[in-house]
Parts: sequence; C-alpha cells; structure tokens
Amino acid sequence: MKNTIKVALIVFMAFAVYYLLDELYFKSVRKVLFDATGQFGLSHIITYIISGIPLYLGTFLLNKNTSVFKSLGLSKSVTKALLFALLCTLPLFIGFSFVFDFNAEINLNTILVSVIAAGFFEELFFRGFLFGQLFKNSRFGFIPSVFFGALFFGLIHLYQSTDVAELIGIFAITFLGGILFSWVYAEWNYNIWVPVFLHMLMNLAWELFSVSDTALGGVYANVFRGICIFLIITLTVVYKKQNRKKLEINKSTIWMKKRDVILE
Repeated sequence: MKNTIKVALIVFMAFAVYYLLDELYFKSVRKVLFDATGQFGLSHIITYIISGIPLYLGTFLLNKNTSVFKSLGLSKSVTKALLFALLCTLPLFIGFSFVFDFNAEINLNTILVSVIAAGFFEELFFRGFLFGQLFKNSRFGFIPSVFFGALFFGLIHLYQSTDVAELIGIFAITFLGGILFSWVYAEWNYNIWVPVFLHMLMNLAWELFSVSDTALGGVYANVFRGICIFLIITLTVVYKKQNRKKLEINKSTIWMKKRDVILE
C-alpha cells in the first residue's frame, strides 16, 4: 500500500494546488491575457493551459519515464475518438433540431469557452489526471478512484441551479456524467480524446439549440441524452468484444486491485 498512499498524496495535493490557484488567479490572469489579445475565448483557453501546471507536474512525478503527454492519454488516436463521439452524439443533434429552436445568439466565444475549453480541460484535468493517475498508478479500484473526481465535478456545476430541486438534478446529472466519462476513458485504453470529443459534442449540441440554461434540461433533452448514453455504453462494450479485449472495469478492478502498482 506504500505506493498507493504516495500516489494518492501526489494526486490530491497537485489537484488541491491547482484548484486553489485557479480560484485565486484564473480571472485576473485571463483579464491580463484578454487585454493583450483582445479575444476572450482565446484568453480563456490559454489561462486554462497555465492553470494546469500543478497537474502536469503531478503527472510527471508519477510517470517519470513516460512523457506527460502520453501519461494523460493525449498521444492516443484522435481520429478513432472523434468518429466514435460523432456516432454516439448524432441523436442529440438530430433530435434537438426537431424539438428546439436554433440558438441565434451562439458566437465564437461560446464555442471556445463552453465547448472547446470546457470539453477539453475538464476531461484532461478530471479524467486524465484526477481519475486516471489515481486508477492507473495505485491499488485503488474504479469506484474509489472515480468518486472524488465525479463528486467534485458535480459540485462545480451547482452554480447553475436556482432552487433545491434543480440543484439536486444538476448534481445528479453531472456526478453520473463524471462516472460515465471516467469509464469511457478507461475502456478506450485511456484515450483522453474519447471523453473529450464526447463532452465537446454534447456541449455543442446543447449550445447550438435552445435546449436549457443549465445542464439539467427537460424531458426531451434527457430522452435524447439517454439515447446518446445508451450508444456510448453499448458501442464501447461491442468494440471491446469484437477486439477480444476484456472490460477494464470488472470485478477485480471495481474496488481494490490485488497488487500495488510500481511507479515508473
């Protein structure tokens, strides 16, 4: 358990430092960059890149013989991930186009901030680092590894709520979403691009049409979202079976692994 404790300390300390610095300086750094570039969305993305430095360092400490780029899953196939994500999210775009109006207020900053930055950095930081580094480098199984990241992922979206019922709904949706994206990340051989593109395209569908101001959505939104989730899970399982690969998340990895992982 010695390595497991070491991994947990590095992961949680790095994430705590990231979150503290993000809370204290994100907006001020973005303002400086905005004053220099005159482009809000671009400034937002660059600030995210800078704010992730504690997580990049944490990844390096855990995987000294492997590049940070590879350790976070960024070196995996982009094409395969994009095609899978497009197939799974297609029902959202088709369904939303029939039941919701096109959002005429969508603009470049919306795409850069709510689609690209949110999809990429939330997956990189929460799935690639907080979940992935803990799950891959320690004895912790899927549930212990995913819990804190999914919990925190749910909590940071609570600002969207206006009442208790909506708060509970938003938390449930985003908490379960954090679990789903972590599962997909692990099952697709830690290819971070899979949850990244899924997240981006789901956000794009939400922004492209007048679906809802929050992540909760209404009946129609959640029917099509349910179809999307069904496709994600089903196609992933089919893909694993066709390639004769066992599921990464199984009874031997759900709670605790039998052997400690040797740090590289």
